[in-house]
Amino acid sequence: MEERRGTDGVGRSRSQGEERLSLLSAVGAALTDREVLQHALDQAVSELGGIAGLVHWSCGPAGRRTLRLVLASGLPLAALRAWEEIREDEAPLAPARAVRDGRFVWMPAAAGRAPGPGQAGRPSPGALSASTTVASVPLAGPDRPVGALSVLTGPRKPTGEQAGFLRAVAHWAERRLSRPAAASDAGEAPPWWQQRPGGSVLQQSLEAVKVGSWEWGVHTGEMRWDRAGRTLLGIPDDYQRRIESWIDLILPEDMPRVMAATEKSLRERSVYEVEYRVRRPDGTTGWVLSRAHLELDESGEPVRMVGKVWDTTESRMARESVGQALRFMSDAFFAVNRDWRITFLNVEAERLLGPATKVLGRPLWDGPAGTVPGLEDRCRAAAADDRPAGFDIRWPTDARWYHIRLVSVPDGLTAYLTDVTDRHTRAARRAEAERAGAEQSARIGELTNALADAVTTRDVVDVVASHVLPPFGASGLLILGLESGRLNVMGSVGYPRPFLRSVDGIPAFEGYRLLNDVLGSRRPRFISSAEEYEALFPDLAGNPAIAGKNAWAVLPLTVSGNAIGTISLSFDAPRRFSADERALLIALSGMVAQALARARLYDTEHARAQALQRGLLPRALPTPAAVTSTVRYLPASSGTGVGGDWYDVIPLSGERVALVIGDVMGHGLAEAATMGRLRTAVHTLANLELPPDEVLAHLNEVVGDLGEDSFATCLYAVYDPVSRLCSLARAGHPPPLVVRPDGGVQCLDPAPDPPLGATEPPFSTVDLRLPDGSLLVLYTDGLVESAARDIDTGIAECVRVLTSERGRLFTRPAPPPPPDGTETGEVEPDGTEPDGTDRADRDRLDRLCDLLVGAMLPAQQLTADDTALLIARLHGLPSGNIAGWPLPEAPMAAPLARVHVRDQLRAWGLDDLVFTTELLADELVANVVRHARGPSRLRLIRGSALICEVSDTTATTPRIRRAAETDEGGRGLQLVSALSQRWGTRYTAEGKCIWTEQPIPRAHATS
Repeated sequence: MEERRGTDGVGRSRSQGEERLSLLSAVGAALTDREVLQHALDQAVSELGGIAGLVHWSCGPAGRRTLRLVLASGLPLAALRAWEEIREDEAPLAPARAVRDGRFVWMPAAAGRAPGPGQAGRPSPGALSASTTVASVPLAGPDRPVGALSVLTGPRKPTGEQAGFLRAVAHWAERRLSRPAAASDAGEAPPWWQQRPGGSVLQQSLEAVKVGSWEWGVHTGEMRWDRAGRTLLGIPDDYQRRIESWIDLILPEDMPRVMAATEKSLRERSVYEVEYRVRRPDGTTGWVLSRAHLELDESGEPVRMVGKVWDTTESRMARESVGQALRFMSDAFFAVNRDWRITFLNVEAERLLGPATKVLGRPLWDGPAGTVPGLEDRCRAAAADDRPAGFDIRWPTDARWYHIRLVSVPDGLTAYLTDVTDRHTRAARRAEAERAGAEQSARIGELTNALADAVTTRDVVDVVASHVLPPFGASGLLILGLESGRLNVMGSVGYPRPFLRSVDGIPAFEGYRLLNDVLGSRRPRFISSAEEYEALFPDLAGNPAIAGKNAWAVLPLTVSGNAIGTISLSFDAPRRFSADERALLIALSGMVAQALARARLYDTEHARAQALQRGLLPRALPTPAAVTSTVRYLPASSGTGVGGDWYDVIPLSGERVALVIGDVMGHGLAEAATMGRLRTAVHTLANLELPPDEVLAHLNEVVGDLGEDSFATCLYAVYDPVSRLCSLARAGHPPPLVVRPDGGVQCLDPAPDPPLGATEPPFSTVDLRLPDGSLLVLYTDGLVESAARDIDTGIAECVRVLTSERGRLFTRPAPPPPPDGTETGEVEPDGTEPDGTDRADRDRLDRLCDLLVGAMLPAQQLTADDTALLIARLHGLPSGNIAGWPLPEAPMAAPLARVHVRDQLRAWGLDDLVFTTELLADELVANVVRHARGPSRLRLIRGSALICEVSDTTATTPRIRRAAETDEGGRGLQLVSALSQRWGTRYTAEGKCIWTEQPIPRAHATS
């Protein structure tokens, strides 16, 4: 392209360029990196008469770097997309060539950009005209260019003076970026690309921050985040697994520092650590800390960087607030780590040890402290004893006396130095009090973390007692909560019961002046002695003696301007409160108030949830003849909220029994309510006499209707005492344990069908033929699974307990009672009187439940999940209590059925039931003859009730008709309903079965 340059243009460029450079030289020092680049870009665009300006920064490892756009002006968003990322190996583009060659470059904007697939005929990148050109100069770093400053102009080549001005502006920006925005009075900081975040004064504040993991392929550019990291940064699950997805989140102001840290780690093969701000896709901004290590190949070249990321927004605020308090305190303060390297020093300590920029990270003994006689030995002794130490020393740099206080902390040692040259003894006492206050201030971080973990009101009281009382030397704590106009004791430490009874429930604004004044005025009261207490409140003169205290700090608890109670710290001996102690106690009371308000809300919700859960679970299990059952339910003990475990024993027709246990995944009111809905649905489906797989199929529909995030596990079993067959189906639930009468334990296949809500029918069914007296042990995962134990290990432990000597003692059936005919008159919930065997068996099962729970869930162990345990002894029906006959397909079936009924009932000694049972059988058989087809069958079962069943091969369901007075038929089922205790229909594999139940005297019933 031909160069065109006019004399007037040259003269104007020269004079204006010099004027612009002088303006830049006059710019103040307090500019951010972004402001420096913005000034440089504005002047460059104006001087060259350009249409737009761009600043690119180098990202990625050497040889595969990407120039990323960090600043732009003059171009719309649509035009910027073509310039957002430029590979350095794309040398035909001006910014890339300027960085690669390290010199001024001028060339067409569209050079080297071949149109991609389907882009033929489109405009050049950025939708710029074909005559647009780009002038670029590199931005130099410590050992190579790290970026480029570019101006988009017309077809005319910049003059030599204009090119020189562009280079001069770039050099000005490099110089401004190579030093911190605000230099310390004590000395210059390292260049900006070498700066790293300093060590934390309160390392414990980072422990509560959620941590995410990431991995970056250095050569491939692929970057992966785990779920915690994506949640922390707000990255969607379908993110592009490229390093650009991460770079997009970094604030432009922090981009140079982040890239400098990346370059340094790759160049030096060192640990990567940088703290920066991110702007999440939802618009929020926060601080994060990334720390990683490099993985090298055989030749020592980095191939992968693997690290963690922390959300440090809150901890940074804590560091800044506490660090400011420590940095500008009147005494000198410094901290060293376990290697005796200085990690923190305040302004006063810099006067003694040297500027922070020079001594941070260096050994303490390399400076003036190393020349103080005996100081190193005493410091090491204080760290070894893990106890505070204090003594006077003469400092070599100013020849003044200081009292130094050494305090051992988890990550090293802290030192406080107080000038005691004047009035040495009296000043030393005052310094001791100030140091004690500083030590207490350092505990704010620990208290904050502990209060954040406190869930219940009791937790808050325990945290305050353990974190606040010891630093102040207090012996008593009293927290009163305001409820319905009265102050109620929410927690106390160190007070006698008579005193607590005297203040519990007092009116909030009358009757107890000290508490009334603090609550009404919302101002604290500090009382240094019992005499002062009695002088201020003569009507309460006896309280110090009753409480056994001699000094008090009584503070209001306020949240959002509303008083919620008071907190009182008391002391055994008189004491005066310094201004720092008063300020600290007031600050602590605010923190306690916030935690207490949250805990009270949790307590209220938790109590409601537990009441709801108790109302939804069975109050007592039914006692059908086919099973003897007992149950245990244990809520979670670690404050995770109520769970969704449930259980049921449901009597069915034909002496059959349904055993149900399930678990709604999650904790909270919603899960408890879902549990109630599922339990109700199970009862409804069980009454329809559906097989286990169909019950789970219908339950799956119920769970699916609750939402995509609703899941539950369930085990549904039906035991038939006639056939002694147990049919069960499982949806995501742990396998049952079967204990046979000989003591052997069988565990079913541990792989069930998927949970309800996560699959589609059909569900598989398992049929087990179990001998009389077998045990069926059903449980939820809370019994066998925890953070320290997987489910297979837990099940194996359950089997070990059941097969132990003590376990076998309780799994064996109880022996029959002595045949003395003694009756206790005890009545079961269903109105029946259990015999001695049933009572003894139930007692054994209760003991077995306690044995299992005690072994699997020790009382002192916190559990994160609730637990349900249901144990049922299965009782088969003797064959002599069952009788059945086939019936012909003819009207003669009815009289034949009556004959069978009459003969069998007389054989069983049930003559009183012959008439009604003949009538019931006659009506049922007649109904089959008239409305059904195929062979039919009559069966009688003598159990807890007399059951009469008539089966046929059709699926039609009989229903009661309301016959009119003139109708000749339609009253058969009405008669059946009137004569029987219960009646119904169930479907079988061959057709259906109509059944009736009649109560029989207990002397004739067989369990």
